[in-house]
Amino acid sequence: MREFKRTDRVADQLQKELAVLIQREVKDPRLGMVTLSGVSVSRDLGYADVYFTLLGEQDPARVKENLQALKRAGGFLRSQVARRIKLRHVPELRFHYDESVVRGQHLSSLIDEAVQTDRERNAGQEGEGDDESGNGERS
Repeated sequence: MREFKRTDRVADQLQKELAVLIQREVKDPRLGMVTLSGVSVSRDLGYADVYFTLLGEQDPARVKENLQALKRAGGFLRSQVARRIKLRHVPELRFHYDESVVRGQHLSSLIDEAVQTDRERNAGQEGEGDDESGNGERS
């Protein structure tokens, strides 16, 4: 069995090329600081799902604007990819906002908050234990 599938190699190459093209060639003013988090290609190489995130912005309106800008630039990006990568058929690009980064940040903040609350609760219980005589008897 092969170590890497062809679809994985094509997806990696597409991600690299699209990242450069979006950064340097797309001139849409609505487009913010877009980062491509992943690309998955269908088995028949007909479609490529391109997942993106926005640096520092999670506002749903901005996400929608950037998604529309990327969809409008899709044909241009596909034609540019066709010039740069030697494929018989360049996959149709479908853009999706990747919420995993935002979800991860939210979960991380919840964990930090729970740890902080736990520390405060433990510190409060230790402070109560200092007032007792320590011999296990109560007065």
